[in-house]
Amino acid sequence: MPTSDVRVFEARAPESDLDDLRARLAVARLPEAETVPRTASGRRRWDQGVPLADLADVVEYWRTGYDWRAFEARLDRIGQFRTTVDGLGIHFLHRRSPREDATPLLLTHGWPGSVAEFVDVLDDLADPADAAAPAFHVVAPSLPGFGYSDKPANTGWGTEKIAAAWVKLMGKLGYERFLAHGGDWGGVITTILGGRFPAHVLGIHTVTPQAPPGLSTDGLTAAEREWTEETRDFWQYRAAYAKQQATRPQTIGYSLVDSPVGLLAWILDKFAEWTDTSDSPFETIPRDRILDDVTLYWLTRTGASAARIYSESHDSLDPELRVEVPAAISVYPRDIEKCPRPWAQERFRRIVRWSTPETGGHFPSLEVPGDFVGDLREGLTAVLADL
Repeated sequence: MPTSDVRVFEARAPESDLDDLRARLAVARLPEAETVPRTASGRRRWDQGVPLADLADVVEYWRTGYDWRAFEARLDRIGQFRTTVDGLGIHFLHRRSPREDATPLLLTHGWPGSVAEFVDVLDDLADPADAAAPAFHVVAPSLPGFGYSDKPANTGWGTEKIAAAWVKLMGKLGYERFLAHGGDWGGVITTILGGRFPAHVLGIHTVTPQAPPGLSTDGLTAAEREWTEETRDFWQYRAAYAKQQATRPQTIGYSLVDSPVGLLAWILDKFAEWTDTSDSPFETIPRDRILDDVTLYWLTRTGASAARIYSESHDSLDPELRVEVPAAISVYPRDIEKCPRPWAQERFRRIVRWSTPETGGHFPSLEVPGDFVGDLREGLTAVLADL
């Protein structure tokens, strides 16, 4: 049974905040168009960032067509709660399964994501139509400094502390043993959960496996070598956002909290670059779902506080950490980091399922929600079978 300090939470943005958002969007000052060649198409259009025409279209829809209240209502239907862990207020979604054989499952998002990443998959995970499919009591917390969780007032809330806090959170809900899944920062936290807390974590599934540093490419296949080259290219040429947020989160934070257009462009750029699409992220992710995520950042004023997870934890995963609990790993074809299995096995010592889905990028629960649920189920089924 949950402890008494777990409280029901309802999301209700003041109408004045929504009016202010629309007013800011109406008077936004946009720069001139990018100077890429007019004949550029597909991803080449995005070589300098979000194209002006694309951003202007989304801004107009955000101002005149998007319905934030519908997203608030959806969160309430899933079930929202808050509690305090280590002195910090933590918000989380909690979708209990009606099935008696359900297993507790913790889902952790990353940046620039939020709990909005999971709203399309929670029902299927908790109450699958197929009675033979596994069911889960699903808990999806908002990271500290994200969404409706509190903003830390001091340093120290890095991935190690967050992982420890998640164990306490699950214990408050009566889940002393649970499964864990995550991607991006959520993948790092999930790795730490599996490595540091085997007494509580039955096993894990991650879409962000990270190998220990310094491993050789000797013995890798040509395809695996290409993965390592793509990952190296990403961190060398396309990770300026991470360096900025790791070194000067407060500076970029002023723009992210003060300008909705600046926030939208900062986040939309990542959805565009990191998804399995040929031109626009809206090929696979509904425009409303991306705006659910961006508006959550805007209304909670968390652009700066969310960015600080980089200054707390960038490149901080313990190189000696090993995960001995069973692990299922999925590497999506258009993700920004792809770890070869021989490297992953150096950290994850009991890989019970290795999956390379045919489609999907960094946000599979948003891009391919049905396939993501199926892949996650199969992975966690393999984990449970190995216990």
